[in-house]
Amino acid sequence: MEHVEEKQGQSLVLDTKLENTKKLYIESYGCAMNFSDSEIVASILANNGYNTTQILEEADLVLVNTCSIRDKAEQTIRKRLEKYNAVKRTNPNMKVGVLGCMAERLKEKFLDEEKIVDMVVGPDAYKDLPNLLAEVEEGRDAINVILSKDETYGDISPVRLMSNGITALVSITRGCDNMCTFCVVPFTRGRERSREPQSIMSEIQDLWNKGFKEITLLGQNVDSYLWFGGGLKKDFVNASEIQKATSVDFDSLLEMVAVGFPKMRIRFSTSNPQDMHESVLHVIAKYPNICKHIHLPVQSGSNRILKEMNRLHTREEYMTLIDKIKTIIPESSISQDMIAGFPTETEEDHQDTLSLMEYVKYSFGYMYSYSERPGTLAGRKMKDDVTEETKARRLQEIVDLQQKLAWQRSEEFIGKTVEVLVEKLSKKSKEEFSGRNSQSITVVFPKEDYKIGDFVNVKIESCTSGTLKGIAVGLSEMN
Repeated sequence: MEHVEEKQGQSLVLDTKLENTKKLYIESYGCAMNFSDSEIVASILANNGYNTTQILEEADLVLVNTCSIRDKAEQTIRKRLEKYNAVKRTNPNMKVGVLGCMAERLKEKFLDEEKIVDMVVGPDAYKDLPNLLAEVEEGRDAINVILSKDETYGDISPVRLMSNGITALVSITRGCDNMCTFCVVPFTRGRERSREPQSIMSEIQDLWNKGFKEITLLGQNVDSYLWFGGGLKKDFVNASEIQKATSVDFDSLLEMVAVGFPKMRIRFSTSNPQDMHESVLHVIAKYPNICKHIHLPVQSGSNRILKEMNRLHTREEYMTLIDKIKTIIPESSISQDMIAGFPTETEEDHQDTLSLMEYVKYSFGYMYSYSERPGTLAGRKMKDDVTEETKARRLQEIVDLQQKLAWQRSEEFIGKTVEVLVEKLSKKSKEEFSGRNSQSITVVFPKEDYKIGDFVNVKIESCTSGTLKGIAVGLSEMN
């Protein structure tokens, strides 16, 4: 899951319920899944007497939804907890809780050793929040980090927080069965389970009724979505014949959504290369309302490193999949996640990554240098042996190459007309709108008489590496 950089640390705002007397301040860090989870938490607490506030000092309950993927995220959250505790000295009734992936990993530390929080809630225990709060109010430390085998939050409709009212995230799976050695998700979010298709459809229907124009189907690994009446994905082998015959996989779900909501734009994230079946590509190609953008993390271009990472595919298999995407959906953009300086990475391995990037010609990506995550297989078994200096240089080379590829990809749009969903005013000018095209590239154009939420055809006249600029030529058929 990529991090939504501009959203990190935002506090959530909800409509006020007059009967609620307590105030909740909730901040999120990390991946899109965390922001989606915060919405669920806020909606549970809204039914338990809490309105959201953006003023930390007046909060009765402060929650921070955490990420455990990168060291930097963890340090940020520790700083925030220090800040909360400073406020707590002046307002001793304020309770502080940590939610999410970091909670899972550092529960004993936070509660017992450092005593910096009152409650620790893992990603699957949110329904238990009202009980946990009751515990805290009686003066006991509350902890619930039992990872659920079946919790998918299917029946809690998330309140859309900080939303532009145009685009929304819809969770379809939780957890992950892939044991990539650098990743903590299987240990913090548990085994993979899928959400009931009808509850997904009714959530989208509700969003459509509220005027939303685009949804992103969200999961740690959406391609392996599989509904066969409930339960863990790994137990599908023991499903009955009728369950197998009536099961719903990702391509059927995607098609169901595309057909059910023809005027709604559909995106999805994140995909894992080994689960991306050709049938999904044909569904994307067939429906104009499914965006032509595939986020396809690879992490490294070297077979040896892919093996060390326990990625379940080779460089060659990944390239074959890229060829298929280019054949079946020629207009599709492809984006990446890349890690520089994984343990034992040699200069040759690094060159393999650069040559793979040249082969794919990614439109954009999320690039990091490796930092050891406690609790992961790599953290336990591998020595972090690439120097910081080497990591920094390799990361810079990856970033520089991506910048060059992004320019090439952007320039291909010049002279073409693209459909843009208007999301907001442009950062640079109040006279311009900003939105994304089907390929998930940002497009900026003069406002004229259009409004936020319109699908507008824009003729592209110029570009930078990350943004297309053009003029509107009319509304598209999607309105």
